[in-house]
Amino acid sequence: MVTVKRYNEVYSKIDCEPSIAMELSEKFSFYVNGYRYMPAYRNRIWNGKINLFNRQTRLIYSGLVEEIEKFCKERDYEFINETSVDHEYSLHEAVRDIKNMELSKDPRDYQLEAYTHAIRKSKALLLSPTASGKSLIIYMLIRYYGERTLVIVPTINLVKQAVKHFNSYGNGIDDIHAITAGITKQINIHTNIVITTWQSIYKQPKEWFDQFKAVMVDEVHHAKAKSLTGIMEKTVNTKYKFGFTGTLDDIQTHIMVITGLFGPVKKIVSSAQLMKEGHIAPLKIKAILLEYPEHVKRLAGTYKYSDEIDYIVGNKARNRFIKNLALSLKGNTLILFQFVDKHGKVLHDSLKNCGKNVYYASGETDGDLREEIRNIISKEDNCIFVASSGTFSTGADMPRINNVIFASPTKSKIKVLQSIGRGLRNSPGKEHCTLYDIADDLSWKKHQNYTLIHFLARMKIYAEERFVYKLYRVKIKA
Repeated sequence: MVTVKRYNEVYSKIDCEPSIAMELSEKFSFYVNGYRYMPAYRNRIWNGKINLFNRQTRLIYSGLVEEIEKFCKERDYEFINETSVDHEYSLHEAVRDIKNMELSKDPRDYQLEAYTHAIRKSKALLLSPTASGKSLIIYMLIRYYGERTLVIVPTINLVKQAVKHFNSYGNGIDDIHAITAGITKQINIHTNIVITTWQSIYKQPKEWFDQFKAVMVDEVHHAKAKSLTGIMEKTVNTKYKFGFTGTLDDIQTHIMVITGLFGPVKKIVSSAQLMKEGHIAPLKIKAILLEYPEHVKRLAGTYKYSDEIDYIVGNKARNRFIKNLALSLKGNTLILFQFVDKHGKVLHDSLKNCGKNVYYASGETDGDLREEIRNIISKEDNCIFVASSGTFSTGADMPRINNVIFASPTKSKIKVLQSIGRGLRNSPGKEHCTLYDIADDLSWKKHQNYTLIHFLARMKIYAEERFVYKLYRVKIKA
């Protein structure tokens, strides 16, 4: 027999026989990514695994209760769940409560469904793509609970953006405290919403988190395991917890950890459905495969990954192609790169004095300046924005982007979908967004080069998301 009991708002306690506890320990353990390279593993201090069930204390993250039930069914063990049951909350009640909030905009059907599901469950991981309106769902939940709520986002830009959104949704009725570097963590007694980044609060003591009735974590896929657990394990008295993400692939934190901290996954809507219903701009993908001369391919067959990257981003003909492509496009164009000094700055320099307004941002760019640039672009019609993927691939509202150019190779599903999302928001007069996915064919005989493999992985992502793409082959000089 396995009995699950409530321990606090982070953990549940399991009563079972020692032999079953051993099985549970094995079931809820996993190797950490890259564990073989970590000093503790190399020095034989640690076996490379994280164990989510503690055999000594018999504690496990509360969000894994459904997984424990599945475990018991598979082994024909009797299962008793003494933890809290779902909160009864109908769609009729949801519509009534949202109407009473007097929001500046009405929620879409799937936003209403997500809001209702979250209230029924009290803890949930909501899977919803970029531009689906997660911030409105978060705000409605904040208003429903009506007490101090902690909202955690990955970047300073998104802190400022969340403040702007919440003020807009609530017509400025909320007292919001935004925590960034240098801002006090002492909260005014009248403040009901606190918005911050991971970095700003991870050192705060457990007692600091006791003041929050609810915690909402946006873009939860960005959180590393240590950062996420370090914060969420302190929320032992916070009953309502919700994580939001666009995808569970390539997630930095193991999915079992996130499920444990927030609860089972609920998929809200797909990008394909959003496009079909007109909530986001239709997407056209032009996959451009650059083909190199034979003598270049032969040499590239000996390259290590770093050598190949250096060759690609430093290739003058390739960078000239990107420059000419950007100049030929109508509307606002976002060029995303990964490497600041050897690629981003080079592309930016090549576009200076080109006849269009050109803007640049990377991790080195001050947060206020990034926000200023974003606001400027939202008012222009024919500019070029050269930005690092880490700076503007996530979350930032850029509705007037008509074209996105992938200037650097990647195979990360999260990064690909987040980057595409920058161009999918609707704006007046915008008919669609076009993604130019630039890839490099340096394969020699049976050998496929690294970044070509990354390109094929992106094609798989597009197919899974039901994005239509066309392939173009372009010969390029060395």
